[in-house]
Amino acid sequence: MTLYYRDDAVQVTSEAIHAGGHVVALADVTYVWHARGATTLAVRGRVLGRGVLVLLLSLPPLVALVCVLSLAWAAQDRGDWKLALVIVAAFVMVGLALTPFLEVPLGWLDRSYERGNRVHELWVQHHGREELLLRTPDALRFGQIYRAVQRAVEQQGDRR
Repeated sequence: MTLYYRDDAVQVTSEAIHAGGHVVALADVTYVWHARGATTLAVRGRVLGRGVLVLLLSLPPLVALVCVLSLAWAAQDRGDWKLALVIVAAFVMVGLALTPFLEVPLGWLDRSYERGNRVHELWVQHHGREELLLRTPDALRFGQIYRAVQRAVEQQGDRR
């Protein structure tokens, strides 16, 4: 028996697919497909959180740009460029010092995109019936499971 995928809720082997309390023998599977399911509250929350995070990451550079432009405007009026350059240099140094701290929120943003923004469903046809085996909002996990099912079904077809 070959194990193609396993986590706490799904197991795909060369003999069967175990998902959500269902066990489907691969010999009985005639067709496998995926569909887009109805959006859940978790997915909407993820998309909203992603938007808030992008907004929060975008605001500090925009505020800094407005401050630098107003500083340049004031320096031009007064003819005092030395103070303006010192303040701009301080902004740059603080910005460079804070850059490593962007790793955490950018990591959150990256994982948010990996998980996707829709619900994915895995369907199989066996014994003349269509059955929903898996429904998940995690795009990365769904892709791994779907590919494992495809490999298992392909290998089953090669044995026939």
